[in-house]
Amino acid sequence: MLKKEFRKKDVNRARNLITGNTNASTGTQIGYKKETKEYKEGDVWTENRKTWTIKNGIKQTISKLDKIKKEVFMPLCCPECSKVMKKRLDKPHYKLHKKCYDCVIDFEGKLRVRGEYDNYIKNLKGKNSIDILNELESTLLDAVNVSNSSFVSEDGVVERWVGGIDKNKFTKEIKEAAKVKREYINKQLND
Repeated sequence: MLKKEFRKKDVNRARNLITGNTNASTGTQIGYKKETKEYKEGDVWTENRKTWTIKNGIKQTISKLDKIKKEVFMPLCCPECSKVMKKRLDKPHYKLHKKCYDCVIDFEGKLRVRGEYDNYIKNLKGKNSIDILNELESTLLDAVNVSNSSFVSEDGVVERWVGGIDKNKFTKEIKEAAKVKREYINKQLND
């Protein structure tokens, strides 16, 4: 015995399923029409506070970190010679030069022939020194500007340190020392 009666809508749906007419509607909806927009390759639009685009036929979100991802991740093929980058030395050379190891060897070989290789190596070392200096300066400034005066020891005891340093004085000295070192490195590069 049935506990509830079938409605006309239920009977129509069952009839549509049996006859193979699965896309047929069993009721009418009033008052709502979904607006659809067609987008093409390369279009950029905002929907629900997200920015979207279509790349290679696929709908993708555009993130604030897309530029960083492009810098960090190594592509499958070299952008210069289009060969697959699968050698052991391709990854470290891609990080520096944005090309595969073979292309770097060719480039440096051409520099040696023209006599510009020593200057090229000098510039690479100078840029590396400046990067190390910037990182050291940032680390020291972070250490000086720590606002927390309590520390946890190895035993788990919270120690509160009183006193401290003159943050403005140390910040000024760190920045001056970094500036002097940067000027020295730039002078070495320009000589």
